[in-house]
Amino acid sequence: MATPPSNSSSTTPRKFLGLLSLPERNFVADALRTETVGGVLLLIAAVAALIWANTLPHSYETVSHYHFGPAALGLDLSVEHWAADGLLAIFFFVAGIELKRELVAGDLRDPKAAVLPVAAAVCGMAVPAVVYVLTNVLGHGSLEGWAVPTATDIAFALAVLAVIGTSLPSALRAFLLTLAVVDDLFAILIIAVFFTDSINLAALAGAFVGLGVFWLLLRKGVHGWYVYTPLALVIWALMYNSGIHATIAGVAMGLMLRCHPHEGEEHSPGEHIEHLVRPVSAGLAVPLFALFSAGVAISGGAIHDVFTRPETLGVVLGLVVGKAVGIFGGTWLTARFTRASLSDELEWADVVAVATLAGIGFTVSLLIGELAFEGNTSLTDETKAAVLIGSFIAAVLATVLLKIRNSKYRSLCEDEERDEDLDGIPDIYEQDKPAYHLRMAAIHERKAAEHRRIAEVAGGASEGDDGPA
Repeated sequence: MATPPSNSSSTTPRKFLGLLSLPERNFVADALRTETVGGVLLLIAAVAALIWANTLPHSYETVSHYHFGPAALGLDLSVEHWAADGLLAIFFFVAGIELKRELVAGDLRDPKAAVLPVAAAVCGMAVPAVVYVLTNVLGHGSLEGWAVPTATDIAFALAVLAVIGTSLPSALRAFLLTLAVVDDLFAILIIAVFFTDSINLAALAGAFVGLGVFWLLLRKGVHGWYVYTPLALVIWALMYNSGIHATIAGVAMGLMLRCHPHEGEEHSPGEHIEHLVRPVSAGLAVPLFALFSAGVAISGGAIHDVFTRPETLGVVLGLVVGKAVGIFGGTWLTARFTRASLSDELEWADVVAVATLAGIGFTVSLLIGELAFEGNTSLTDETKAAVLIGSFIAAVLATVLLKIRNSKYRSLCEDEERDEDLDGIPDIYEQDKPAYHLRMAAIHERKAAEHRRIAEVAGGASEGDDGPA
């Protein structure tokens, strides 16, 4: 974009949701590819949990509540508890790396570029919380679940895209991914601040010492999973016993990794470890959490209760209405007051569709629901049902909105993928390179020569056919 003259009284409007840089596009594509596969597994696990819990409820309860682990270390936990506190620590470890990378190399590095997804994410969490609170104030319900509808599940959202066969341009996918990263950050803060009842200072001090050792080893360039994995387990166990949710240990370690490559490095250590751990998180940890957290009894009466009880109705309205209004409103207001303009290829309807898709809150919403109503089994199960129903409604609405524009998305994706000169770089990134145009000219000349040859052969054949029979 050309820089306006210094004596101009106006500035050129900044575009957002435009074409990503090639490195950022490649990173987003790799990350979302893994998340999409994980999201499909997550969807399968959620369906399996519902079938299991509704056909063999005694078996499901028995397995979920089976305890194991060293009691002397305070880790005699149920299977469900291990999934929520243990496996999700891997998920939040990846989230911590994603956040660190966004801060040092991604969209969040540039304050001007970061303001849009951050504002959209903040509004996308604040408005659902307000919707929940208003619903429960008017319905005389409990306000403890205000944080349940604030989270977006990127893996589940991408699974929906994969199932319905809708392509999104890379800019919209990157916007959704960045939203989810910021969303995860605030969810972590909410869990740490609002769902910590008591603190064991000795265990917390031990966890901080462990994190200090972890940081020091990273700075000294020590390598080896056999060093970091045992240390990470010790840090996690100490954090769990401190009273602060154990997943905080995961995100803290993720944030410590270096995510900018040094000279001679193709990938930074953080990106390398994320590449190794993300499949474990998306393909194993999160689906297993879903299997032991999404199993709730679904019946006509249960669905009726979801829409009549203020706590559960607040969750549904927060996910379906609050998320869409919050993200779209935050995006529009930010664009309005920063004089940014939407990319020429997209419309505000596309932002509405993505904002609606972000109403799919599953993994973190289920976790916060368990923490918010801990000790109230009935309300916990009903909240889980509300999260599932709200996410399902958001997915259906997003599907309708995305399908309306699917032909446009497909066209944009084809433009982004086109590589006619077969050099491994999409043509759209080479429009200002003379070498690209010289290669394309040579390609077109070869094609023209081939067409002339075919025309001459066809013309000769036609002349031969003009003779007498």
